[in-house]
Amino acid sequence: MRLAIALGQRNLGLTWPNPSVGCVVVDESGDVPFIISQGVTQLGGRPHAERVALAEAGERARGATLYVSLEPCSHHGKSPPCTDAVIASGVARVVSALEDPDDRVAGLGHTLLRDAGIAVTTGCLREPAFRIHRGHITRVTKGRPAVTVKLARTTEGFAGSSRGARLMITGEGANARVHMMRAHADAIMVGIGTALADDPLLTVRLPGMEARSPIRIVIDSHLRTPLTARVVAGAREVPTWVVTTIAAPVEAERALVQRGVEVMRVSADAAGHVALPEALHLLGTRGLTRVFCEGGPGLADALARADLIDELVLITGRSARGEGDIPALGMALQERIDELAFMGDDQAESDLFMFWERP
Repeated sequence: MRLAIALGQRNLGLTWPNPSVGCVVVDESGDVPFIISQGVTQLGGRPHAERVALAEAGERARGATLYVSLEPCSHHGKSPPCTDAVIASGVARVVSALEDPDDRVAGLGHTLLRDAGIAVTTGCLREPAFRIHRGHITRVTKGRPAVTVKLARTTEGFAGSSRGARLMITGEGANARVHMMRAHADAIMVGIGTALADDPLLTVRLPGMEARSPIRIVIDSHLRTPLTARVVAGAREVPTWVVTTIAAPVEAERALVQRGVEVMRVSADAAGHVALPEALHLLGTRGLTRVFCEGGPGLADALARADLIDELVLITGRSARGEGDIPALGMALQERIDELAFMGDDQAESDLFMFWERP
């Protein structure tokens, strides 16, 4: 099951709107079990992991055990249900980490397998499986993608400078790790403040992984995103969405659309800013399951205020260069941290990563 979960984690960001599932077929008939085949949900969400693993196993699957990180689907979509393929393969046993909360499945897959005479064991390594499927589960239960907020701060607790100079907070090791996090997301999201201050590219720039750059999203209540911004200039190569309010100027929208940007409008909140719950719900209807928010502190605090943070990654740069005066953690986020579960910390060279998640 650990291998199945690792396989699913590998393709996170590539399979939405479907979950990235891992599957392993094992011969357990002898004294020493051995792996017959393995599979993972393919790009765009099809074929599913079970069909990939079973196709590789062929007749060797008969009498074997199938380990899968999420309940096999039992509904007809663009392809037949995976339960049909599992039953037809002749496997004797299925070990599943999680029941799929999608109301088209929701235990029916396990029931169909049992009714076909297959032994079914559920709940194996449930918690690590939940983490890789958090995006799918959040989307089908709450109608929005799961949101991971990443913030970097100096040892003094600052994320930026009001004087315009960009702080160099983290080193190469931490930056590479963040780029891997980007590669495993469906979308990267920033607020207009970060877009204006840093003019970020928001792509994956690890060698050989440039094609894994996810969709780029800018939350921009009044359509202030400059036409010269790098996310606009490259919008035809890397999809770029700008989420704004209904009252934002139409002329600005036209100019962005002409350059390949997709503009989406939602309601404004009491302060005239993008209503974040509605914006996240809209992203969920577009199929996104995992959004990686990289800033800045204002957007992170607004997400905390709306209780929309599912995971928090806080990086403390121990060799940060520059003098900051913008706190990384706003008041709402400081209060919300107490409701999140601390999952541990890790080092990347001299920089410290700390992780929290919604219980």
